[in-house]
Amino acid sequence: MHPPHSRTAHTVHTADTADPLRTAAVAVVVIGHDDAPHVADAVRSALGQGPAVREVVAVDDCSTDGSAGLLDRLAAGEPRLRVIRLPVNSGGCGTPRNTGLDAVTAPYVMFLDSDDVLPPGAVDALLTAATGTGAEVTGGLCVRRELPSGREVPWEPGLYAAPAVLPRPAHHPRLAYDTLCVNKLYATAFLRARGIRFPEGRFPYEDIVFTARVWAAAPRVALVPDRVYLWHVRRSARQLSISLARSGIDNWRARTHACRTAHGILLDAGEKLLARRVRAKFLDHELRMYARELPLRDEAYRREWWTHTRAFLADYDAADWARDPAAPGRLVARVVLASPQPRDLPRLRELAARPARLRPPYARTADGTPCWSSALPEITLESLLTRPVRQLPLAVDAELRPRAGRLRLRLHELYGRTAEAGPTEVEVEWRHRDREGIAVRRTVPWRVSSPHTWTAETPVCPDRLAGLASGAWDLRLRLRFRDGSTRPVTAHALAGPGLLRRLVLPSPRHGLVLARPYATHSGSLALRLATGLPALTHLLHTRLRRLLRHRH
Repeated sequence: MHPPHSRTAHTVHTADTADPLRTAAVAVVVIGHDDAPHVADAVRSALGQGPAVREVVAVDDCSTDGSAGLLDRLAAGEPRLRVIRLPVNSGGCGTPRNTGLDAVTAPYVMFLDSDDVLPPGAVDALLTAATGTGAEVTGGLCVRRELPSGREVPWEPGLYAAPAVLPRPAHHPRLAYDTLCVNKLYATAFLRARGIRFPEGRFPYEDIVFTARVWAAAPRVALVPDRVYLWHVRRSARQLSISLARSGIDNWRARTHACRTAHGILLDAGEKLLARRVRAKFLDHELRMYARELPLRDEAYRREWWTHTRAFLADYDAADWARDPAAPGRLVARVVLASPQPRDLPRLRELAARPARLRPPYARTADGTPCWSSALPEITLESLLTRPVRQLPLAVDAELRPRAGRLRLRLHELYGRTAEAGPTEVEVEWRHRDREGIAVRRTVPWRVSSPHTWTAETPVCPDRLAGLASGAWDLRLRLRFRDGSTRPVTAHALAGPGLLRRLVLPSPRHGLVLARPYATHSGSLALRLATGLPALTHLLHTRLRRLLRHRH
């Protein structure tokens, strides 16, 4: 067996654009339902890839908003575009994708959702690698683009840092973490010969199952560092996407069902290493994401989530738990399994943050072994004693007082590891959430304030931050230690008198600045700023609402 992260180095040579293997070789299947504002952009982005695209098959899932007519009008002037209209809405993404897959004639196929786009050159990058390496599956970098801000976050960037060719997916098990179907080019004959299809009907997270079926077939895989897919994230949309609509327990049930199905597919195919990574990915990704949101849910949701998650995790065996027992997702899972009722939700939320924070209390068993708490001493944390400092879930509390222009930080001891590492200073960064490249940094020293804590203070000027950009600013910290090592962390937002409340501050530049420190979903400190007329308008609206509430 090859090492878990081994990759075969390969140089991909650019093919001649006149090569018959590349000319008109790709079909793009675009699916959509009631997405008239965006579907045309998706189709045009596929057609705009150039002569390598033989056909674009647009499958309309019985839309009622005029999407089908819009597609028909586009097809009237574009011979490469075919429109297929489903007579009844399928309720999911699998059926329209399968319909498109059945209809394509090109030797390669890829999938595109109606609210996303393919960046220029995406098809050429994937096709060049596929034809140059004989890969049956070729993947590239997907970028999540938050709209309307335009902030971009790469998906699994480590997989696509450099070109690579893998004789089979098991040569790089991290592939199990990339469950997207849309950032890949597939040999059509490979999918058809192996009978690889999407789950039909209403099956949320169908791409998790489809990708497992692809990896279970052990294809030759090529990876390219190019951006090949732009995943548009619209959190303010009237109807949220499946991946964003997580407030109901059915969404969690669907997600766990898809993950369980994917694990079974890989296990049945003899891909035990990939199957293990699917379970590891669930702990590190799905479980942490939903655990961060538990404090936002009502009591009924929390109880049902807890019961369902315990039943799901009960299928894990000793080997699933053996790898990196101190990893945050595994600790969250162990707490869930150890308690029949929801408990320690604020602490679990912080442990599930990225980076993870393990906040006090730091309990020990009777023999001095670190453990989760005195109520759950069976959950030992002794692996933290040997974990590298750059991976420790170090906890920092942040107290922000904008009126005083001061930020106070407190770093906690963690079973002697913090003192052993010797914290020397902290780089404090305020980073604008939606404006790439806008940040304010300052480095300040740590001072020992007790045997178990270190403190640091730094000035904060809301007027200066607001002058750079209004909107949300996130606090990011980088801890530095005696040996030169560093650890990036976020800070827990302390609440209390005078903290985490909206303030109106005078500003020589803007007249006034509206400043609101707050805790994010993961408990981290952030600061929202508005200036001038927008700030005044917001303030007046807030006071008017309060006045109306008091009168009624």
